[in-house]
Amino acid sequence: MIMGPNLSIVVPVFNESGNIQPLADEIALTFAETDWDWELVYVDDASTDDTWERIRKARSSNPRIRALRHRKNSGQSAALWTGIISSKTEYVATLDGDLQNDPSDLPQLLNALKEVDFACGVRAKRQDSWLRKLSSKIARSSRRFILGVDFVDTGCALRGFRRCALRSVFPFNGLHRFMPILIHGGGFKTRELQIKRNASVEAGGRGQEELKRRL
Repeated sequence: MIMGPNLSIVVPVFNESGNIQPLADEIALTFAETDWDWELVYVDDASTDDTWERIRKARSSNPRIRALRHRKNSGQSAALWTGIISSKTEYVATLDGDLQNDPSDLPQLLNALKEVDFACGVRAKRQDSWLRKLSSKIARSSRRFILGVDFVDTGCALRGFRRCALRSVFPFNGLHRFMPILIHGGGFKTRELQIKRNASVEAGGRGQEELKRRL
């Protein structure tokens, strides 16, 4: 009996041409020493650059990559949902395609699924402006007051969850930000874990050079 992968890593992208291959390489490196049988699902949200061509090229050299494409730009939530519903695995992970999420944090999120249904990252040392920080603080207070739930960082795209947790989720514009709240509200166990900033986006390209050495 032929078994498929047990983990789908969904990455929605829009005009991320230069990040496609580096991210795929980082993910492959991260899971090389694990027991996960994974697939990487790129969802191109109708990019206007050569992102789609870069995805196809990456796929030609790595059979673990699946390529999906929207005919028109529909937004991050729609692209995320397309990737999620296209997969059939028991476990799903998500991250952004801009290299700010470090794939090496995924194993710890997935390991948390031994005890919870949904694990999401909390970004450390965020480089946000004072206005962005103030807005985040106000939004967090509002969620706590109105919804009775407190998540430190609902904007972090680095997540891992069991497919069963999707029973409390439905597609809408903004889903990518409200997913932790919906899953928690559906009665599923959730946990936040601190993650690091990806070295690949450090100033001067030092992170990319480090990745080349690791590969």
